[in-house]
Amino acid sequence: MGMASGAYTPTRVRYDLLLQSMVPGTPFDGARLETLLVARGAKALPGGGHAWLLEQGSVEVHPLREGGQWVATELRVPLSDRDTLVREVVSQAAELAKEAEMRLFDPQLGRELSAHDTQVVADQYQRTARYASEMLGLASAMPMPSATENQGFQPTTRWVLTVLGFFFVLYLVVNWMSGQLNGE
Repeated sequence: MGMASGAYTPTRVRYDLLLQSMVPGTPFDGARLETLLVARGAKALPGGGHAWLLEQGSVEVHPLREGGQWVATELRVPLSDRDTLVREVVSQAAELAKEAEMRLFDPQLGRELSAHDTQVVADQYQRTARYASEMLGLASAMPMPSATENQGFQPTTRWVLTVLGFFFVLYLVVNWMSGQLNGE
């Protein structure tokens, strides 16, 4: 049970968008897209793909391959408590898709996007970031409430305390009744 050499790095949770051929199943022109990305300031990454530098941050751009064939390009938007980057990505990627004669697709929403869909994508992005923060414990996705914020008890904690309180009162009543029956 040995570990492979190199440090383990957990997978970063992100929000993915896809650039695809206009007609599903038709050949994907990745070289044309790559040329347009580089013209927009994308820099090659050592492990493959590109980093697309935008005003609000950077997104990773990677080919999506199925059966060894390049079928789409992924735009990997890191999750954050702010949606400004994903809004910019949708706007810029929609423009890029139009120029490249491709379509921008959101797998989370299951639909094609245009530059006018920034709000609907931002809403889904926020839900995804909130889920990652709450369920997966990824503080980098959404800041967790600080200890100084008074949130009260969680519903499960309230339920457990209510059940414990009920049994404590029941114990006291049974002891009192037992004492009354024994003449104490």
